Amino acid sequence: MGDRSFPRLTDENHFRTSDADVGYNCIAWAAHDTDHWWQPGFFWPKEAPWEQHGIGELVDAFKTLGFVECSDGSLEPGFEKVAFYGTTLEYTHAARQLPDGKWTSKLGKAEDITHATPEDVVDGVYVPVMQFMKRQIS
Repeated sequence: MGDRSFPRLTDENHFRTSDADVGYNCIAWAAHDTDHWWQPGFFWPKEAPWEQHGIGELVDAFKTLGFVECSDGSLEPGFEKVAFYGTTLEYTHAARQLPDGKWTSKLGKAEDITHATPEDVVDGVYVPVMQFMKRQIS
């Protein structure tokens, strides 16, 4: 890839895992939901004003799914992690850690990918990771 939207993605650090699908976004993908486009005011797991799009809204939404805040995205056996990208005012992306420690992302309305680290998708469309969360795998 390595284009302006995702300058850090290379043939060596990622691969495509699905075709484009406009039915769900990165937030839904991180939550294992391919049936909805997650966005306050459209579909959200808790009551939230439609104009609220900050990292705090993501944290609150994922708490309803059993996630708790954590300090980093390192692989932690028995836990699934998510990474949230953005600012206090606006989130730009969410990614989910896979059991092998790699990460998976839905690139907007485009395809899903597997990438080596959370940082592989920053510096273009997405700003750096602002928050990690985890939940125990049952």
